[in-house]
Amino acid sequence: DLIKITKTPVLIMTSYSSIRSAIDSMKMGAVDYIAKPFEHREMIDAVKKIIRANSKETQLSAREDPEPPVHGMVGSCPQMMEMFRRIRKVAQTNSTVLINGESGTGKELVAKAIHNLSGRGNHEMVSVNCAAIPESLIESELFGHDKGAFAGATSTRTGLVETANGSTLFLDEIGELPLEAQARLLRVLQESEIRKVGSVQSKKVDVRLVVATHSDLKQLVVDGKFREDLFYRINVMALLIPPLRDRGNDILELADTILHNTCDRLGKENLRFSPHASKTIANYSWPGNVRELENSIERAVVLTEDEEISEELFSLSKDDKSSFVSIEPETVKSPTEGLSLEDYFRRFVLDHQESLNETQLAEKLGISRKSLWERRQKYGIPRKKKSARKTM
Repeated sequence: DLIKITKTPVLIMTSYSSIRSAIDSMKMGAVDYIAKPFEHREMIDAVKKIIRANSKETQLSAREDPEPPVHGMVGSCPQMMEMFRRIRKVAQTNSTVLINGESGTGKELVAKAIHNLSGRGNHEMVSVNCAAIPESLIESELFGHDKGAFAGATSTRTGLVETANGSTLFLDEIGELPLEAQARLLRVLQESEIRKVGSVQSKKVDVRLVVATHSDLKQLVVDGKFREDLFYRINVMALLIPPLRDRGNDILELADTILHNTCDRLGKENLRFSPHASKTIANYSWPGNVRELENSIERAVVLTEDEEISEELFSLSKDDKSSFVSIEPETVKSPTEGLSLEDYFRRFVLDHQESLNETQLAEKLGISRKSLWERRQKYGIPRKKKSARKTM
């Protein structure tokens, strides 16, 4: 456990040169191991190799902004670091952004980060949940209407698109937008102008559009529920927020941050997760993502009567086996005795990456997905390419 929490690379020296010791060393977090007896040159070469590798990682880390660009988002896994990098880049443009991600992953937080980092950040972002507005009213809400345009239109109304003039318009769940409203939105993107419902005059607007969805827009296009021309107009810069279950050690880091913030908000101090609670948090797949994690932790903070939060307070259904990340043990090929840690890692990954995904590979090796990704880069082991799907 001490090896896992230190940032200093650890080289194990052992009298037992076996595959068992290689596995144990890897699970403890060692970067390599050397078996006795050994030559002094062998030890020096091993240390030099580790120093070189660690120096490169330090240089790469120094180039990255230590603070994530998304206020309220915690994450250091490769997927999140890549997303943070892209947010910084797209924020400096006026390009339309499409944010993909499951419900509860924080799509609106990403949209706000893009807006705040852009040149429009001094204006308030206008947010619209397309699924929350009745279909009969959504065109009027977005584009406004003239007096007498329809029954009940007793006065002229300014729409939300016009309200966002000079700022950013965030359309959440854009897949729920009716086809008629999609046609009007396409005109905004193509001509930078709007026409109110019931009006014959158009008005120029300067709006930066950011949209989000948990739906497969390509499939909606195939089903005739989403305009193909609009899809290609909004799919300029795409960002994918990974689900919480694929974020490895981020889960516990995020849980600790949420616990701290929740305790501050509710006026409770010195609360912590029990070891079993931490294990439960790490193993549960969180189908509701960060939103579900936040709600579960708040419920546990309210209900706990001790300083240590037990796993029972999370009320997660253990009967739903699909919600817990678990892999049945299976027979794996035993490599030749005496392999180095690097050789063992390389052989294991190459032998099993066709039958196991990245999460399963990491669990079999006793490391996080982040560590698996880092060792792939270090040892030059590419991920297996998925078979290309046929396109229409």
